[in-house]
Amino acid sequence: MKKFEKLTSSVVPLPIENVDTDQIIPARFLKATTREGFGDNLFRDWRYNSDGQPKADFVMNNPTYSGKILVAGKNFGCGSSREHAAWAIQDYGFDVVISSFFADIFKGNALNNAVLPITVPDEFLEKIFNTTFANPDAELTVNLEAQTVTINATGDSFIFEINPYKKSCLINGYDDIDYILSHTAEIEEFEKTRPFSFYR
Repeated sequence: MKKFEKLTSSVVPLPIENVDTDQIIPARFLKATTREGFGDNLFRDWRYNSDGQPKADFVMNNPTYSGKILVAGKNFGCGSSREHAAWAIQDYGFDVVISSFFADIFKGNALNNAVLPITVPDEFLEKIFNTTFANPDAELTVNLEAQTVTINATGDSFIFEINPYKKSCLINGYDDIDYILSHTAEIEEFEKTRPFSFYR
């Protein structure tokens, strides 16, 4: 996975609550087994009419808003456990998703696919929306090492929580196997102390 340390970006605001995984990536697009190409169908039914034409009133079709941070309403990623939802968000180009609540399975899938889900209080989420609507070019800075998300225009900042193991994986660009391999020397040294060890 790619490394994540610090990101400063404008945001794409999606002030909709209870966004489920079928809205993120509709079930009819789950036939592929590789991660590439899912971004084309992210929020497919919200982005496009049945004839394939973009819906002008959907935020991702509005050139006013852009960036690598998606800011969504409360309860993002609920519904089925499909990992494809995280694939679609990552493939589209979002590195961070911010909400005041995430479904647990979606949160885990996001972290496993180099997408950082940040949970903030409702009040802080509202500040982000208000700042963005007032100035679409306004930026947030996400510092993973410090575990902070900052609204640059106002200086408001929040310290978010993240599993220490997942934090280490994101900073180093590791998936679960990469993390184990990074400890190869320690594993081999430990094995030397065991009876009938391969390394003895």
